[in-house]
Amino acid sequence: MEQISVAAAREPEAIGRQVRVHGWIRTRRDSKGGFSFLEINDGSCLANVQVIADSQLANYEADVKRLAPGCSVTVQGEIKASAGQGQATEIHAQQVLVHGWADPEQYPLQKKRHTFEKLREWAHLRPRTNAFGAIARLRNEISCSIHRFFQDEGFLYVQTPIITTSDCEGAGQMFRVTTLDAAKPPRNQQGEVDFEQDFFRRPSYLTVSGQLEAEVFATALGKVYTFGPTFRAENSNTSRHLAEFWMVEPEMAFFDLIDNMDLAERFLKRLFRDCLEHCLEDMRFFNERIDNTTIHTLQKIVESNFVRLSYTEAVEILLGSGKKFEYPVGWGQDLQSEHERYLTEEKFDGPVILTDYPASIKPFYMRVNDDGQTVRAMDVLVPKVGEIIGGSQREERLDVLEDRMRQQGLDPEAYWWYLDLRRFGTVPHAGFGLGLERVVQFVSGMGNIRDCIPFPRTPGNADF
Repeated sequence: MEQISVAAAREPEAIGRQVRVHGWIRTRRDSKGGFSFLEINDGSCLANVQVIADSQLANYEADVKRLAPGCSVTVQGEIKASAGQGQATEIHAQQVLVHGWADPEQYPLQKKRHTFEKLREWAHLRPRTNAFGAIARLRNEISCSIHRFFQDEGFLYVQTPIITTSDCEGAGQMFRVTTLDAAKPPRNQQGEVDFEQDFFRRPSYLTVSGQLEAEVFATALGKVYTFGPTFRAENSNTSRHLAEFWMVEPEMAFFDLIDNMDLAERFLKRLFRDCLEHCLEDMRFFNERIDNTTIHTLQKIVESNFVRLSYTEAVEILLGSGKKFEYPVGWGQDLQSEHERYLTEEKFDGPVILTDYPASIKPFYMRVNDDGQTVRAMDVLVPKVGEIIGGSQREERLDVLEDRMRQQGLDPEAYWWYLDLRRFGTVPHAGFGLGLERVVQFVSGMGNIRDCIPFPRTPGNADF
């Protein structure tokens, strides 16, 4: 008896095979002819496989006719061609073994359709629904595609620390890591918290980015990427923010801003192409149930050339658009999602890369342009969400980098190791960051980013 997945059991070439399939019951329907139709899913695909369970089974009355959604079973039998619509095969059961029961009076995932907000209360059960099973498979495909792309491009995968003492963004929105007693922390002679008695002997935090550490390896090994969890202690309850999320951050020695943009464009096209090729069943589900433009949008981006223009040009376009925005547009102000969406959806009808932002609104590590007012930053914008990638050419000049740190209230001595990269064999280099959940949200069309990660961490919510 061969053990196979539900996905494999649904393929026409499986007809005639004696198989064993594990899974969970989605539905049971009893026929007057003395048999039951069971729909089973194991998470390997969106659709279920149908099982025909005959009343001649030894445990038909005792077990099979008691099965309800959520029960776990193993089915052994022969795969046969199905006459039913929408399915090529079905399993004629020779044995149905029940592993676990689910009381239909208590199991919350019955036929009633719940809102995504309600399903967040059952984060431990929601992967069993069609939508969240599809999200999990899509997230897996995007993660694999990320690794495939960078490996094919000759990058090395490096693991950067989750605990850090440096604030990459300079915004101060970081979670502190400490072993000190929060109720009675030790204090020094000045009455301040004595971090010398803490585990790391200085203030330490969960990282907001692996970029600075990735630069260490890029300036030694050429092209690297890091892919892991990052954290922001930002008290935001919007549909686009999480306190814990996953970032992929490539860093490349001897790359300038143009190289960086070229790489980002190839990267996104590869991700979207892989989703369409390897997750088509799930993509059709999202297109039918969530957003009926998502497949078309991805196909269009894969086939397009990204528009490239400066921040200054973008501001001029927005000011001349005649459109009334909720947030005012002005040079020196950060663009909001509504401004980015106007550029991608109305003005250019496709992805846009903006460059050369004002230095005053960008972090210290971005290379200052010759005008002294702007930096070699880039934001990749896509329809429906706006910014999906943020990056820059990094500042490789020691004196300029130190000045930028001081301008933003950072102590260069605290970043001595980062400055050493400029003291010893400095090179032009660049990189960018892309949030995994933002990509999952964009590809799937889901309305809330909290539904694009297995266990969302948001203000007031760290359950499961």
